[in-house]
Amino acid sequence: MPRHRRSLVSFLIPTFLVLAVVSVTATMARGEQSPPGGDEPPAGEVVQFTFSDSQVFPGTVRDCWVYVPAQFDGKTPACVHVNQDGIQFNAPKVFDRLIHQEKMPVTIGVFVMHGRVPAEREGAIDRYNRSYEYDGLGDAYVRFLLDELLPAVESQKTSDGRSIILSRQGNDRSIGGTSSGAIAAFTAAWERPDAFTRVFSGIGTYVGLRGGNEYATLVRKVEPKPIRVYLQGNAQDLNIYGGDWWMANQSLERSLAFAGYEVAHAWGDGGHNNDHATEVFPAAMEWLWKDWPKPVDRGAGSPQLQEILIPGEEWSLVGEGYGFTEGTAVDAQGQVFFNDIGNGKTYRLNADWKPEIWLEDSRRGDGQSFAPDGRLVAASAAGALLAWDAGGTAEPATLATGWHGSDVVVDAAGGIYATEPGWDGHSPGRVRHISPSGSETIVDTGLQFPNGLCLSPDQSLLYVADSRSHWVYSYSVIADGRLANKQRYYHLHVPDTADDSGADGMRVDRDGRLWVATRMGLQICDQAGRVNCIIPTPNGRVSDLCFGGPEFDTLLAACGDRIYTRKVKVKGAANFLPPTTPAKPRL
Repeated sequence: MPRHRRSLVSFLIPTFLVLAVVSVTATMARGEQSPPGGDEPPAGEVVQFTFSDSQVFPGTVRDCWVYVPAQFDGKTPACVHVNQDGIQFNAPKVFDRLIHQEKMPVTIGVFVMHGRVPAEREGAIDRYNRSYEYDGLGDAYVRFLLDELLPAVESQKTSDGRSIILSRQGNDRSIGGTSSGAIAAFTAAWERPDAFTRVFSGIGTYVGLRGGNEYATLVRKVEPKPIRVYLQGNAQDLNIYGGDWWMANQSLERSLAFAGYEVAHAWGDGGHNNDHATEVFPAAMEWLWKDWPKPVDRGAGSPQLQEILIPGEEWSLVGEGYGFTEGTAVDAQGQVFFNDIGNGKTYRLNADWKPEIWLEDSRRGDGQSFAPDGRLVAASAAGALLAWDAGGTAEPATLATGWHGSDVVVDAAGGIYATEPGWDGHSPGRVRHISPSGSETIVDTGLQFPNGLCLSPDQSLLYVADSRSHWVYSYSVIADGRLANKQRYYHLHVPDTADDSGADGMRVDRDGRLWVATRMGLQICDQAGRVNCIIPTPNGRVSDLCFGGPEFDTLLAACGDRIYTRKVKVKGAANFLPPTTPAKPRL
C-alpha cells in the first residue's frame, strides 16, 4: 500500500465503528448467497437484542445478534462461538454449512458490538468503549462475556419458542474477531482458557495501543494454556504509531509455535480490512473445531519451562478455607509449614501432604524461616520477631520487639534478615539484620515496600522484593551481615490491571534461579536478573512459596485461602543448609 494510503487508513482508525457497521451490513448481504455445492443446508435463525445492563462496563449500550442453528433442539446445551464487532465473515451461512456437513458441532453464535456510553445531553458525543474493552489486557472483557452477556443470551428465545442453552465448558467454546476484536478474543481465551479454548484472530491488533505488544513475549514465558489459535494477517496492514500489525501478527505466531501451541495461520496481501479473513473463515472454523469433542491440548512450553516442570504433573490442592496463607517454610526433614494469618494459626503438612495444626496461636505469625538449630523464626504482626522450638510446644523466645516485620530468612550461620515494609504508607521501608549473637542493625532503607527476601544458593547475595515496583533488589552480603552494592536487579512483569508486580515471597533453587510470587503468578528469573518463565496458579493468586519434601523438589504455593503443591524437576536451596555454588549464568 502506498504511504499516503496508509496514512488515510490510520486517520480512519478512531472511526472503526463505522467500518464495523459497514462490515455487518456487507456480510449480511453476502449471507443471501447460496453456499457452493448442491447440498443446501437448513438455515439457522438470527435473533437480535440490545444489552444495556453491564456492571463491568457501566452505562454501556450495545447491539447483539444470536445465531441459532436449525439443528439446535432447545434442550441440549450447544457449543458457543462469540464474535466481536457484530456479524462478520458471513458467519451464519458458514455455520449453516459446516454444521450441516458435521465439520463443526451444533454451535450457537453470539455476535456482539462494543459498548457505547450515550451522551448525557443533546449535542454531546457518546463515549465509544471499543478500544477500552477490546485492546486492553486483563480479564474485564471476558468477565463481561461470562457473567453478563452470555446469561442475557440465554434469556432470549427463538421465534418458535426454543430456549437458548449454552455449554459452560471451555472446550465447547470458540471466540473471534478482527483488528481490536481479534485481540479481545485472544485475551478472553488467554485469561480464561477454562471458558474459551478456540480463537480466530483476523488482522489482530497485537501492538502498543494498550499493551497488546506484550503478548509476543508473555506467550513465550507463561506456562502454556489449552488454547488453539488461528491467525490471519495481511502484508499491507497498518504500520503506524502503535506498531506494525503485519509484523506483530507474525511475531505472535512464532511465539505460539515456540511455546508449543496448536497454531495455524493464513497470510494475505491486503490492507486493514476483513476481505481475506472472510475468505479463510470457513477453513479456520473447521480447523479450530477439528477432533471435537477431544479437548484442546496445551504445549510443552519453552525449553526453560521444560527444565523445571514435569510433563503431566499439575497443581494439587492440599488445603483450603483459610483466612490468608503466608509464611511457607521448610525444615531439615523437608516438612512444610505455613501460617494462616487470617486465623492466627500455623499448619504443618504431614507425610501425605495433609495440613495439620501445629500452633493453635501463632501470635499473628507472618513470614518465617527455619534456623540451622531447628527453631522456626517468625515475624509477628503483633510487633515482634519470635523463635519457636522444633516441637512448637514451649513459649517462643522473643528476638526483637517494637517493629512490624513482613518476611524473614535465616542464613546457615544463624544470622537473620527481616523486612519491615512500613505498613502505614508513611514510615520508611527497612531491612534489618540480627547477628547470631543478637545484635540488631538496620542494613538498608529506601525501598517503597520491602517484602519477600531470600539468599542466593551460595549466600553471598541477598534478594529483597519491592512489592510496589517491578524490581527485586540484589545486595552483596558482607562478612558481618552488612549489605553493599545495592542494585535494582531482577526486572519483573506487571499485569496490565496493576501498577506494580506485587512481588512477595521468594525462594531460590540449587541452580541459582530466583522464584518470585507476584500478581501474575510465580515468575522464575535466571541469575542475570531476567524473567524466563511465569507459572500461574490455579486460583490466580500467590503470596508465598517454598520447596519441600525429602528431596526439596515439591513446590508449595500459598494462594490466598488455598494451599497447592506441585512436583518439579528442580530442588530448592534451603537457607539453613551449607551454601552451594551454582554454575555461572548464561549471559
